[in-house]
Amino acid sequence: MSAPAKTRRVGTDKPPTRASKMLQNRWAGIAGLLIALLAPFVNATPYALSVMTSAAIFVMLAAGLNIVVGYCGLLDLGYVAFFAVGAYTSGVLATRFDLPLLVTVPAVIVVTVIAGIVIGAPTLRLRSDYLAIVTLGFGEIIRITANNLDITGGPSGIYGIPHLADSPVIFYYLTVVVVSLAVLGAARLGRSRIGRAWRFVREDEDAAEAMGVHTYRVKLAAYVAGAVWGGLAGVLFAAQLSAISPTSFTFLSSALVLMAVVLGGMGSTPGVVIGAVVISLLPEFLRDLADYRFFLFGVLLIAVMLLRPQGLWPARSKEVS
Repeated sequence: MSAPAKTRRVGTDKPPTRASKMLQNRWAGIAGLLIALLAPFVNATPYALSVMTSAAIFVMLAAGLNIVVGYCGLLDLGYVAFFAVGAYTSGVLATRFDLPLLVTVPAVIVVTVIAGIVIGAPTLRLRSDYLAIVTLGFGEIIRITANNLDITGGPSGIYGIPHLADSPVIFYYLTVVVVSLAVLGAARLGRSRIGRAWRFVREDEDAAEAMGVHTYRVKLAAYVAGAVWGGLAGVLFAAQLSAISPTSFTFLSSALVLMAVVLGGMGSTPGVVIGAVVISLLPEFLRDLADYRFFLFGVLLIAVMLLRPQGLWPARSKEVS
């Protein structure tokens, strides 16, 4: 009688190195949060706070797109559409009806859920490149629509959006708290029952459907969840700048968020956070190079992709047969 197949855990064939122990340490996330909380004590200039706040909002965008691309394997090239929907919904309600920005959050969630269903319902039956092209088209449709409607301010956008906090430092800490909860929520979703279904769909959609997974509903759930994350990030974006316009929601924004997910490691929450921080802060560190900073930025990204094709902090499978 043959011996039963032995299940081995990935990465246990070799003794773990000190670096791998550090990366697998559950306290790494707390350490990252402490760094974010202590950053204003190092540099609290208005410029530094603005850059750090933008980086935190970018992390939330990347965490939302990671639900769609990293967990479920849906290539979305128009994710900035939900970012725009959230920003414009809060901006219109706050300026037209004189509402505090915090009061607009429930409406933003409802509108982004509806937008996710409206955009995702007819498109998620597509796969691969076809889905990517359609989502890219929807992203541009949202931007062009905002550019031509009077209620959204047309090309000029919306101005005078109230802040969530009077002090830039307080708003930065508020943003860090909200983004931390969003990242934690995305990670918990990835480890939940629906998260396992997303991974099944990502690995083999046909096999998942044969095993009883309703792949269409599962994909729509991922798309709607990503839409909510993007919409809430849009609220923070509108509160930070107090003004929004269609030029803030171009395809380049979607591409950069997708780049952060791929760079950090698709499906890896800590990897996506690191990728988003690198993508958002690296151009600022290269600002002294003037016209050459984006060229060097691109070269560094290509080098990282070649040296670490799996991402800076790839997701690890728990076990394989």
